[in-house]
Amino acid sequence: MKSIIQYLTLALTALVSAGPVMERRSTSPYVGPENGTLVIIGGNAQDDAIYQRIIDLAGGPDAPIVTIPTADGSDTYDDDAAAAGTFRRLGAKNVTVLHTYDPKVADTEEFAAPLRAAKGVFFGGGRQWRLVDAYAGTLTERLFHEVLDRGGVVSGSSAGASIQGSFLARGDTANNQILVGDHQVGFGFVKDVAIDQHVLVRNRQFDMFDILKVRPELLGIAIDENTALIVSKNDAEVYRGTYVIIYDGSFWSREGSDLKHLPNSSSIFYFLKDGDKYDLGKRQVVV
Repeated sequence: MKSIIQYLTLALTALVSAGPVMERRSTSPYVGPENGTLVIIGGNAQDDAIYQRIIDLAGGPDAPIVTIPTADGSDTYDDDAAAAGTFRRLGAKNVTVLHTYDPKVADTEEFAAPLRAAKGVFFGGGRQWRLVDAYAGTLTERLFHEVLDRGGVVSGSSAGASIQGSFLARGDTANNQILVGDHQVGFGFVKDVAIDQHVLVRNRQFDMFDILKVRPELLGIAIDENTALIVSKNDAEVYRGTYVIIYDGSFWSREGSDLKHLPNSSSIFYFLKDGDKYDLGKRQVVV
């Protein structure tokens, strides 16, 4: 018969292998970062203006930027991985590619050192659970947050968008069609939010309801390809691209909604475009 200690060890191992199960909490009064800025991109980021905005928010061409290609799942990465080559092409002079799949390595000062001076972080695309398995609970993850604390920018595209929410949409290791999966906790740069991506190009506009049925308190945000949502404190603004979809249980339209025949609040969403602003705290469009 196994001892109690052996049973507890097995149970703990199972929990760790399944990924974090408790969301990280913040004492900040804001939904977004109290300091610094998020640039959340819905995948397939081709618009140089979005990358240039990240460089500017980081502090200009001399600002140190760290790119994280880990979500992609490749065996190795070169110096241009996770948009590092794009940042350099646009004039960024200090770009570092940082990668490991081993959380023990990610918890070391030697590995995480480039983040100590970083003013910008960019997470590349792939599968967002790989970012959780590699970095959650490590020194590296803490230093991601510290980039924001000192006024820097954290950004990412596709998987690098979803990881920024507190709830991890499409975080299942089996496939990306499971919205509530075996990894449900993101890095929480923005609180009480689930973030989806590639939304209109892949006809994903109804998928968010799979999350909201089990977590109705969350704000759902779904971002189309080549489109960014820029977030600071409670302020969110759509930048470039096509549309961001908001799932907050209400409806908004430039032409009003009094004469519309709308579904109930559990089945409703609306679109925001370039230049539109949203208050994450009040959960309403800024007109």
